[in-house]
Amino acid sequence: MPKDLIINKNKEIGVLFVCMGNICRSPTAEAVFRHVVAGAGLAGRIDCDSAGTHDYHIGDPPDQRSIAAASRRGYDMTALRARQVVVEDFARFQYVLAMDRQNLAALKRLQPPLGTAKLQLYGDLHEDYHGQDVPDPYYGGVAGFECVLDMAEAVSIRLLEIIRAGKG
Repeated sequence: MPKDLIINKNKEIGVLFVCMGNICRSPTAEAVFRHVVAGAGLAGRIDCDSAGTHDYHIGDPPDQRSIAAASRRGYDMTALRARQVVVEDFARFQYVLAMDRQNLAALKRLQPPLGTAKLQLYGDLHEDYHGQDVPDPYYGGVAGFECVLDMAEAVSIRLLEIIRAGKG
């Protein structure tokens, strides 16, 4: 285990990525972060998942355009399935990262009073995207899915640095 990784020896760090339907942005963020974590040799120490604030797509795979764009960059999203955020997520995960302000507001309403998760806007983790929502590519073209991947790649590297430094 890298000595700069500040993780309780008996507990994984949990990261949950959240968008509205859990078929475009949040599963992309999950897939990219999983790849970064695995590349760092920390797959057994950092748990990540994705979910939606709405129940539109429960059980569905990610959008085919998300899968295709991710695949072109070497990320596999085929095993992921959409689910909705549940109250237990606020205890299971230390970081609950919303893809946009609308979903952040929904998460703040859902978080129970004793929820320990740190809620944050995903873009705020990286200086190039601070204050920005991850644009929803669902109604757009291929470029939107590439934009989500660009953000996910940059933010994932920074997120792992934050976790390793214990600055979260």
